Amino acid sequence: MSDSLIYFDNAATSFPKAPGVNEAMGKFLAEDAANPGRAGHRMAVAAENMLDGVRLKLTRLFDCDDPSRMIFTLNGTDALNMAIKGVLAPGPPAPAPGSSGVVGSLPHVITSELEHNSVSRPLQAMADRGQIELTRVGFDEDGFIDPGDIRKAIQPNTRLIVLTHASNVLGTIQDAAAVGAIAREHDLLFCLDAAQTAGVLPISVKELNVDLLAFPGHKSLLGPTGTGGLYMGERCPESSLDVDDASRFNPWREGGTGGDSSTPTQPADFPHYLEGGTPNTVGIAGLGAGIDFINQHGIDKALAHEQALVAALIDRFADDERFVVYGTRDAKQRVGTVSINIKSYDAPDVGSILDDSFGIAVRPGLHCAPYTHRRLGTFPDGAVRISPGVFNTSDQVDQLIEALDQIAG
Repeated sequence: MSDSLIYFDNAATSFPKAPGVNEAMGKFLAEDAANPGRAGHRMAVAAENMLDGVRLKLTRLFDCDDPSRMIFTLNGTDALNMAIKGVLAPGPPAPAPGSSGVVGSLPHVITSELEHNSVSRPLQAMADRGQIELTRVGFDEDGFIDPGDIRKAIQPNTRLIVLTHASNVLGTIQDAAAVGAIAREHDLLFCLDAAQTAGVLPISVKELNVDLLAFPGHKSLLGPTGTGGLYMGERCPESSLDVDDASRFNPWREGGTGGDSSTPTQPADFPHYLEGGTPNTVGIAGLGAGIDFINQHGIDKALAHEQALVAALIDRFADDERFVVYGTRDAKQRVGTVSINIKSYDAPDVGSILDDSFGIAVRPGLHCAPYTHRRLGTFPDGAVRISPGVFNTSDQVDQLIEALDQIAG
């Protein structure tokens, strides 16, 4: 199937994976696939060493300080839930760090209408249960959030800002540095969703003032599905049992940690506090190979390649009256994602025709971002999302352009 299919759905998951990923997973399964930290035998030690090695690679990639605070997760959704529900503890709420908020008021969270459901749904559910107050800021016609709107939304009880680094619908890169500076100025926690940027955009948690960095391993990091991570900075709530419930970072799941089986509750040391249960060791082995490829290939080179492919699509369709192209025309302000519609067709029909008649894979629909599509006016049918990756070619983009032209004609 993949031999004849042109794949433009990298915003969902990258394909193909980086050279070396399959080999790393196969080698681990064949040689070292024991449960890490659960025993002292050589295979268990080798599995633990592999995890530590990939943890260190991620820490260096994102300019972090402490590898023990790089937590392996199942995907970006897992990481975001871990971050959001860890900070926004149930029970009596605490004020934001250093703020003058009144203890006893609900914690206030600021997010945006560009967010994926991995952010929107847990926050909305907590708001519906009366656990938090929630504000969503909008975005302009080019697909950008004004950091000033986030500043204006801050209240005395604001505790957390959660923002996508780049829209999974529009590809527009948000000014995370400005938002991080605002968060630090007001002593608020800043959680950045790097689902569309990790591996294709340089990220420094220090320069961006990020407290919680959530990312999947299976998109631009070029690893397998079932992998991801959360970096938990020093300004986050404590894991210690010596602090009260409202000031503690709650573990998203609790269970076996191998190295410490005696404590009645989750061990408070990182990363074990947030890594209950057996990790996806074979997937993490593959993720390590994906990171190696990224480091060798170069993030800047990958971004420039994807932006050039997106620019070709925008240049062809932005002034064609048969098409609607959403978001900025400047491909330099996007990652490798652009969404369009053909005026005479519903988005799902275009996706089906491209797949059935031309052997081209795109992603039509709402892209798990209903607030974005409502603001764009594309709800409920959504749009046709085209997301080239590092392994796509300009010839493949030309074939897609020809196919869309035929459909529209």
